[in-house]
Amino acid sequence: MNPQAKLIFTISLLLGSTITISSNHWIMAWAGLEINTLAVLPLISKSHHPRAIEAATKYFLTQATASTLVLFSSMNNAWYTGQWDITQLTHPTSCLILTTAISMKLGLVPFHFWFPEVLQGTSLITGLLLSTAMKFPPMTLLYMTSPSLDPTLLTTLAILSVAVGGWMGLNQTQIRKIMAFSSISHLGWMAVVITYNPKLTLLNFYLYTMMTAAVFLILNSIKALKLPTLLTSWTKSPALNTVLLLTLLSLAGLPPLTGFLPKWFIIQELTKQDMAPTATTISLLSLLSLFFYLRLAYCATITLPPHTTNHTKQWRINKPVSLSIAILTTLSLILLPVSPMVLTII
Repeated sequence: MNPQAKLIFTISLLLGSTITISSNHWIMAWAGLEINTLAVLPLISKSHHPRAIEAATKYFLTQATASTLVLFSSMNNAWYTGQWDITQLTHPTSCLILTTAISMKLGLVPFHFWFPEVLQGTSLITGLLLSTAMKFPPMTLLYMTSPSLDPTLLTTLAILSVAVGGWMGLNQTQIRKIMAFSSISHLGWMAVVITYNPKLTLLNFYLYTMMTAAVFLILNSIKALKLPTLLTSWTKSPALNTVLLLTLLSLAGLPPLTGFLPKWFIIQELTKQDMAPTATTISLLSLLSLFFYLRLAYCATITLPPHTTNHTKQWRINKPVSLSIAILTTLSLILLPVSPMVLTII
């Protein structure tokens, strides 16, 4: 892609996200979401492969439908209450339509079918963008309207997302699809607590973004797209694969790594809200996603599983690891000791 065109699309992405995040009026938020969608489409389809074009088409149709529903819910609310302010969304029908629209944009179950297919049709860096930065504006809208939303509906969507995200990721061999189902599962953890403690959802989102960015950048560095490639990538860069193992375990939420921090806080908050059965259910369902994280981690380690086929070992390249990978992986592993400070902020 032309560097000037890439720069224009990147600036448009930043502009669209900034407009949505900083606006109080529904029309401005909708305009920011549309700028975001149109800017990311060329990045998805830049390889001109039929799979990439298909992914861009699916992404456009889903996001256009979701943006239309956002606009419709805001107009419906303005019709009944006379308010265009985002925080003044009070009409029940508008709240229901908005929850549907944001669920489509984020990829919550049952509106999740587009996300694994789109992620599979793009490169790892674009996949990172779709999994993290493109979810921030809709997450901000969910944060701003959280007092008006229906807690029962969001809890149902959250439990379904954690269950389906873990269950459908079990039999995958494509790493990008596994990361897509991992994202759906994490979004379930964020949605379950948004109406009770919105700041906790944002904390979960920030930590998820950091850990996912670390995993995607490492996978991009070792050029691993499928599990068989990951099996032999330890010959190329053993140290990086060891760090990938730990980062995946952190993403799974195992103590004493950073990923345990948001799950601990969310379970604690749900227990405070007398929702111990929900906390138990969501914790048990997250064991499904733990299985495929462990499988990825097992493939990334220096230990090869028993097999009969011969794998070609890859050449070891003495390429310096980027500073961003070093910073992100460090933060993804050692932030748990700062949890008392985080609790005081929340």
